[in-house]
Amino acid sequence: MLSDTAAEAERVQVESARKMSVAEKLAQARALSALVIGLSRRAIARANPRLSPRELDVKFVELHYGKELADALAEDLRRRQALREACG
Repeated sequence: MLSDTAAEAERVQVESARKMSVAEKLAQARALSALVIGLSRRAIARANPRLSPRELDVKFVELHYGKELADALAEDLRRRQALREACG
């Protein structure tokens, strides 16, 4: 197996994972996902410092889920903003 992890370290990781409950594994997966999403959003913000928070959200969706979904999100956000402005 090709790995940058030493064999002993990998053995310890696998053993530790086997001892974890399903809930612990899910919690670890959620935490890792949140970390990756946060790092991605931070990188997008650094690369696009002039975008508003809403525009950064749309850019995140575009990069991770595609332009079609990002365009639909942007349109929905515009529609919701127009409704808020019309109602109050």
